[in-house]
Formats: sequence, C-alpha cells, structure tokens
Amino acid sequence: MKIAVTGKGGVGKTTTTAFIARALKQAGHKVIAIDADPDSNLAACMGYPHPESIRPLVELKDLIEERTGMKPGTTGGMFILNPKVDDIPEKFSIDIDGIKVLVAGAVKKGGSGCYCPENAFIRNLVSHLLLDPETSLILDMEAGVEHLSRGTVRAVDWLVTVVEPAPRSVETALRIKHMAAEIGLTRIAAVGNRIRTQGDRDYLVGALKGIPYAGFFPFEEGLHTVEIAGKSVVTASATMGRIAGEIVEYLQKQSAN
Repeated sequence: MKIAVTGKGGVGKTTTTAFIARALKQAGHKVIAIDADPDSNLAACMGYPHPESIRPLVELKDLIEERTGMKPGTTGGMFILNPKVDDIPEKFSIDIDGIKVLVAGAVKKGGSGCYCPENAFIRNLVSHLLLDPETSLILDMEAGVEHLSRGTVRAVDWLVTVVEPAPRSVETALRIKHMAAEIGLTRIAAVGNRIRTQGDRDYLVGALKGIPYAGFFPFEEGLHTVEIAGKSVVTASATMGRIAGEIVEYLQKQSAN
C-alpha cells in the first residue's frame, strides 16, 4: 500500500503519518516512511533519540552529483533524470522499531517548478518505492497543496488529508481534493484529528463534502507533552494506535473494492 499524507500545516499530519506507519508494520507490512516535509519532524515523533543527527538526502551533494551528473544547487544544465536509487533505502534509512525512515529534506529553490538534480534524485527515489510491490510506502508530505501541482503523489494508492475542526483546515482539504482530481488522483480519504466533542466530528462531516473519512483521532493533551520530552508519540496512546489500525483496515478494504 502506498499512502501520501497531507493537509494544512499544524493539523497533526506528521503524528498521523507516524501512527499509520506503525499500524502498517503491526499488520505485517514491510514499511518505509519518507519525511518529505521540509520541517522534518517524523523521526522525532516516532521517538528517534537524536533526530538532529539525521542527514537529509538532499544534503548528500557528492552522491547526488555522482548519480545525476550535475552539481546540486545548479540549474539549466543537463543531468540524468532517472538516477540510480535502489540502494538508498538500505544505505541511508534509519530503523525505528522495524520501520525504515528516510528524511528527504527541503530543496532550497524558489518557485514550484524546480527541476534540479536534488529534485530528480528525490523524485526517482519515490517513484522507485512506489513501484516496489513488497514495500508499503507512507509519505509525510509538505503542508498545503503546492506539491500536488507537481504531480508528486500521482501514483499513490491513497491520498490521506488530515483535517481538524477549523474552517481553514477544511478549506485546505477541499483545495487538495480539487487539485488531486486535476492530476487524476481519485482515492482520497480524510482523517479527522483533535476531536474533542461529537460537535467537532459533526462539523467535519458536514463541512467536508465529497471526501470519505477513514477515521477520527481524539484530542489527547498528553501527546504534546510526550513529544516535547523527545519520546515516541506512537507508543503513548493505545487509543490512537487502535484507531490507526482501523484506518489501515479501512484503506485496505476500500482498495480491494
């Protein structure tokens, strides 16, 4: 199963990614998680002790130049669009409780149409993993909708948009639905997050038309404390873990239909 997780910044996208990755692993999948958000918080959320020590893939300048034939940071020249990447997960991922985690890092270029060696390298890595039938891939995408205009997630099985009970979050989710449809991505599901009351849930169901909900995570104050302490969020709540498992079951069932 290939899943991309997106949504407005600050809605709990990374936490959702972490819980779903763990649920996939517990369901027997071989899981690779890619942190494609420039903020790069996935490893920390999953309890990796020294996330600051992880070198993002886009910073492997010598390797990128070797594989693409062009020095990172430059544009306008010719370079290899499909560089060798099949060895990258084994060599550069970190293992967190049996889940391989890769940090992509931010391509520091202006404009949404960056076509540079760093981008070619990351894109080809994602494409390679999307075509690997033995691996379940989950992508923690950058916040917002800009990445959809590049078609980055065109080949995923599911686009999961995380939404909290707030108008701006809903607006972003609806824009994501519209842009996803433009690139032919029709399997979209929502995950409601930080649900405090039945009213919160009813609001999201009524406001987000045309996107089915795979599940709802409750608001849990303790998760923030756990994250600040540098501990694993995904082992801190049995309730969230159970719901994540139900989300995975829902996505698998709908995929089979």
